[in-house]
This record gives sequence, C-alpha cells and structure tokens, in this order.
Amino acid sequence: MSNETPAVESDEDAYYQGGARRKKRGPSGCVAVLVALVVLAGAFYFGVTKGVDWVSDQFAAAADYPGPGSGEVTFQVNKGDSVAEMGRNLKEDGVVKSVQAFLDAAAADPESAGIQVGYYEMKEEMKAVDALDVLLDPSNQVSATVTIPEGLRVVDIVALLAEKTDFGVKKWKAALKDPVALGLPDYANGNPEGYLFPATYEMGPKDKPKDLLAAMVTRWQQAADEAGLEEKAAELGKTPAELMIIASLIEAEGRGDDMPKVARVIYNRLDGPGDKGGTNGLLQIDAANAYGIGKSGTTALSSEELAVDTPYNTRLYTGLPPTPIEAPGDDAIAAAANPADGPWYYYVTVDLKTGETKFAATYDEFLDYRNEYLTYCETSDAC
Repeated sequence: MSNETPAVESDEDAYYQGGARRKKRGPSGCVAVLVALVVLAGAFYFGVTKGVDWVSDQFAAAADYPGPGSGEVTFQVNKGDSVAEMGRNLKEDGVVKSVQAFLDAAAADPESAGIQVGYYEMKEEMKAVDALDVLLDPSNQVSATVTIPEGLRVVDIVALLAEKTDFGVKKWKAALKDPVALGLPDYANGNPEGYLFPATYEMGPKDKPKDLLAAMVTRWQQAADEAGLEEKAAELGKTPAELMIIASLIEAEGRGDDMPKVARVIYNRLDGPGDKGGTNGLLQIDAANAYGIGKSGTTALSSEELAVDTPYNTRLYTGLPPTPIEAPGDDAIAAAANPADGPWYYYVTVDLKTGETKFAATYDEFLDYRNEYLTYCETSDAC
C-alpha cells in the first residue's frame, strides 16, 4: 500500500485533522453580508414609507358614504339572504360603499336579524347605518299585497289582480296563455281554472304578471303534494284532474268540517250502487250549472237558468263537469283526497247563519231536512 497523501482538488475538499472541513477563502462572504445589508435597508425604507399606510388600513373604519344619498334604488331582500349577502347586494347596487360598513352597522344593532324579505326603496350612496334603518322598518317595503279568497273563478281572480296591481286585465290574460311558464300540470290541459291557489301574495316592483301567477300555481302544487293528490286519486279510482274538479265542487258546496262529508256525497253519487240514492248518477250541484252560464257559484239561479244546456249542467249530465269551476283551498283539496265514510247522497244547509248542514242517506230523509230549511226561512231574513 502507498503511504502517499491523496491530491487535494480544492479547498472545499480539504479537511483538517479530525475531519473538520477547511473554510473556503475569498471574497464571497463579504458579498453575502453586503446583500443582506441592502435587503435590510430596503425593508426599513418600505416600513417607514409604505408600511405605515398598510398598518393604518388595518385599523381604519370601513369605507362608508357620508349620506344621505340621492336617486332611487329598488333593493330586494331575498328569502334566505344572510346579512353578508345583503351587504354584497347593497354594494353591488351602489347603495353602500363597502360590505364591511354594512356588516359593522348590522353587528351593532341586534334587530338586524329580523330584516324581512321584500322590496325596499333606497338611495344611491347611503350611509351604511341609514341603509340598515330602512331595511329594519317593514313599512318601507314597496310591494302590492293581494289576497285571493277561496272559491273565485279565473275571471274573478284576474279582475281582482287588475284592481290591486298596476297591470291591466289584458296583461294578466296574456300571461295566462303560457301554461308552461305558469307551471301548470299536464293534466290541467293548459286551463288554469282551479289551479290559481287562493292565498295572500306579495308582488314586488320588479315582478310581472307571469311571476305572480306562477307563484300561485307553485302554492297549489304545495297543497296538492301535502294532500297526496296523485296517490289518493289512484286509490280512489280517479285521475288527479278529476280530484281537482271534485275539490272545486266541494269548495262551492261545503264549509269547514262538513267538507269531507260533502266529498263523500259526491263520490257516492258518482260511484254508488243501484239508482245512486235517487239521483241517477246526477251530481245536481247548481254551482256547476252557474259556471256553465258564466256566473259565480254563489249566484241563485232561476229555473230557466238551471235548464240551460251546457257541459256543466249537472242536472242534465251525469258525472263530473269538464273542468274545475273555481279555486279550491287546502281544506277542499284535502277533503277530495280524503272523503269521509258514510252512506249519504244528499245534504241540506238548514241554518244559513250558522252554516248547520244535515246529511241524508235517502230521498225521504232529504225531504225532511228540506222542509226544516223552508220552515227556517219563514222566520229568518237570511234566505
């Protein structure tokens, strides 16, 4: 073996005895120090001239307009909007200068959790706290409230909507011609009769007739789903369209707790055995006859009017009329889907003030109740 010491290629490869690496000689260490000094100097300059502004921004109040603002902005609070979402929408509409300013104002007022859905008339460039004050007062809402009672025909609903909104009858009728936009079920065959649900609706400044009508059909769908309309129709051997016709007849004829019994009378007359209780399959519901001649179901008809031949004349034709005759509410739809059990084929309201109605299984029993009603009318001004 050779005892010669291996050649050293560079200082980086040289070691002291004991294994310590020999330090490299030269100017590189001085350069590193100079670079570090330059970086520190730059950082110091930034901290003095720029960093002060950054620190100030972190502790400054959120950007806000001084108010009171100008112009008009119709702002909408949507269902489910958080305060942050409202702030973003307000900023986008030019009402507040920053989302944070609105959040700060809302955080300082515990009532901000109670802001109601709706439309509000506001201004551009409002102070955030002033914008919040507008939203906290429901009286600042700008919308038309329309209540549709149970039992109205489409023609009555259109007249009421034209009266309560800025849109005329023609606009409402035009919107009714688009059943797809309204969301009508296929089995309505494009006819909205019976499917414009009676309830109270808000119509905002940006809403069009089709928007409100679609909301009414959506509300009907909710009632139909709650009643299990399609499932119950199958159980009862009817179509969903037929159940809606029955519901409209119940709305015209019944009230309150009597509705399921009225439903049973209708089903018994439609499907009952034999001579069907003496009605021979005729529903004999005068409200349907009235609809056929263009009158409300609450109209008292003369004998001549009752004899008018229309597809809705339930004294002439057996079975159901072709369509619903008015808009049924929750109770009537539920009654059509869940008729009471009973043998009844007739009913007579014997007290018009209280609404007391008696149900009969036979024609003779019906005659007794009718006489009771006639006696009542001799002493009552309600007849």
